[in-house]
Amino acid sequence: MRAVGALALSTVLATTAACGSGSADSARPGGAPGGKIDVAAAMYPLQWLAGQVGGPDVAVTGLTKPGVEPHDLELTPIQVAGLEETTLIAYIKGVQPAVDEAVEQHAADRSFDAATAVTTLPAVAGEPAEGEEHGHDVGYDPHLWLDPSRFATVATKLGERLATADPTHAQGYRQRAAATAAALSSLDGEMARGLSSCGSKAIVTSHTAFGYLADRYKLRQIGVSGLDPDAEPSPARLAEVAKVSKQEKVTTIFTETLVSPKVAEVLAQEVGAKTAVLDPVESQPATGDYLSAMRQNLTALQAALSCS
Repeated sequence: MRAVGALALSTVLATTAACGSGSADSARPGGAPGGKIDVAAAMYPLQWLAGQVGGPDVAVTGLTKPGVEPHDLELTPIQVAGLEETTLIAYIKGVQPAVDEAVEQHAADRSFDAATAVTTLPAVAGEPAEGEEHGHDVGYDPHLWLDPSRFATVATKLGERLATADPTHAQGYRQRAAATAAALSSLDGEMARGLSSCGSKAIVTSHTAFGYLADRYKLRQIGVSGLDPDAEPSPARLAEVAKVSKQEKVTTIFTETLVSPKVAEVLAQEVGAKTAVLDPVESQPATGDYLSAMRQNLTALQAALSCS
């Protein structure tokens, strides 16, 4: 695991781009201006969702700075202290041990665990569950935001939770949650249609972050490493992935935005394939947002799988 020191993470106090219509930054949570309630979001997908659903009634704080591997997050003392004043913290248990610990100690009664809103998938057979090596074995794959249909359910549940926390603006939360869920359902339909007729169903990925996407659209994920993106694949695993890739006539080995592409590039060279980016959307995209990043993923998958 690449440790991120408290000093380096102090740059999280810098402001980042807004998500949706609600204000959003990576500063210390607590003390929202203008009568807004504070919502802390553990990582980008939830920051985007909270901005969409919260709209002008919330001030959203992202705990993970753009470009930082969310699994590696270490919270500063200022961030932890700020959680004491936050109305709600949205997170997914098992992704970020530092956030799990902070929630347990400081915000258990003001937390929204998105994994409790949907039916989760089990951890990949033969691989440790996310966070297991850090003492946070949750037994499931937490990358649920990569299935837009599940994420639509999370949007609805988040709207209800915000309505309970801030009854004065309950109608607005519910309306925006419905609109966000509709946008996610529309994205789900686009992806289902775009991946319905493909020459191949096998996707080779740097780590097994795409289980929900594969499950939703009837694809088969072959991960070079497991749920932990920092885990080094064994020589035996690399040989197995290379063998399967050749058997499946895989044309593309997918790399990620926050993970070194070196292993994927070597694997691609061995099997005679090219590389392309498949974004797990764990961090804010350089341009666009969650929806546009997922549509870029659709385009990349269609090219790699020869979809008509």
